[in-house]
Amino acid sequence: MNSQTPLLEVRNLSRHFGAVKALENCSLVVHPGEVVALAGDNGAGKTTMIKAISGVYAPTSGEILIEGKPVSFSSPQDAREKGIETIYQDLALADNLTIGGNIFLGREPMRKAFGFLPVIDRKAMAEAARQTMALLDFHVKRLDAPVSNFSGGQRQAVAIGRAVYWNARILIMDEPTAALGVPEQRKVVALIKSLKAQGRGVVFISHNLQDIFAVSDRIVVLRRGIVAGERNINETTHDEVVKLMIGG
Repeated sequence: MNSQTPLLEVRNLSRHFGAVKALENCSLVVHPGEVVALAGDNGAGKTTMIKAISGVYAPTSGEILIEGKPVSFSSPQDAREKGIETIYQDLALADNLTIGGNIFLGREPMRKAFGFLPVIDRKAMAEAARQTMALLDFHVKRLDAPVSNFSGGQRQAVAIGRAVYWNARILIMDEPTAALGVPEQRKVVALIKSLKAQGRGVVFISHNLQDIFAVSDRIVVLRRGIVAGERNINETTHDEVVKLMIGG
């Protein structure tokens, strides 16, 4: 068992919507440099869990700890400031902007033109984009191109790069390979491995068991709002995971 303080710990988290118990006493731990997969059928509670961790929903009960300290979030911005970044399937990128433009969206660095006129520092943005992408071992020729020119895997890299630039310690990735072809899926798997090597924690939500087995250290299976089981990836099989998901 890992002795270091977990980056993220979710203890006995419940979230009710009226009489509906979307989550009931669910726990989850993510250590530095660890990828934990969250699996389950539709309606199992995966989305509720990530929305509670990322500040969208306040838990009905239970607690969330970051590096051993209890936290509560009033908004996703609040969670982000504490180092939790969620990358949703739609990526929320601005298509007309460059990589740098997307990394700094709403937080653009300024410089003074003619010594007094504040203008956006595009050079600093391009340099940050280049460094961040290199950190992910992702080399893009055209830093000045709008991201609408990029493939699905490249766009994923931009979304991950933005999180990394703003120093996310914990990345929640919601179905990052869903809309991608096989070569692109491999690229995303490589990106996740590079995050792991940097000691970040990743919560990986996917329907694709192949991807889960390729990148995860552990898998937590949710079923109808409860944790149906947790397994180390190297000690389980696809069949066992599917049985946990459907309750067989």
